[in-house]
Amino acid sequence: MARTKEFNEDQVLDKAIEIFWHKGYNGTSAQDLVTHLGLSRSSLYDTFGDKQKLFVKALKRYHDGNYVRIKEILETSVNVKETLTVIFKLAVVESLEDRITKGCFMVNSAVELAMHDTEIAAIVTDNRKIMEEVFYNAVKKGQDSGQISTKQDARLLARFIFNNYSGIRVLARAGEKDKQVYDDILKAMFSLF
Repeated sequence: MARTKEFNEDQVLDKAIEIFWHKGYNGTSAQDLVTHLGLSRSSLYDTFGDKQKLFVKALKRYHDGNYVRIKEILETSVNVKETLTVIFKLAVVESLEDRITKGCFMVNSAVELAMHDTEIAAIVTDNRKIMEEVFYNAVKKGQDSGQISTKQDARLLARFIFNNYSGIRVLARAGEKDKQVYDDILKAMFSLF
């Protein structure tokens, strides 16, 4: 008779996101997973297969939660330019206050693994396309309402926004703590709007 799981899979995935985000894929050992997730090796491998499969599930869960949150914020926004400013300022605050300099789990995964793992590369590419579309729709909405200049193409701005958002997260991962650096990036970025 099969044993029933005595843990919540979503909670385990959230814990997996935490440790992979902090230590990276290559820096996380099987023992780190067992300790941090509070599961036996057999439960871990019976449920998720192996470390790579667990990582993929964790990265997909992170992606689903992150893009939906930003999409909802921008779709319900009355002033898109102000909302984009708030989103970026929050990213800067998170970057400055992050004691363990974790950056963005998706960006970290792209840098660490996408070049060597086609499944991770596909998730990263899908994330970029979806986030670009979220930003494109927001920019278009802002341009249609007169809040964002039409001097630049909406698709071009969406790609630029996504690239800057990712870049801020890379700076955070690298340990950048100079607020002026982030302020200068935001000033230059929003001058195009």
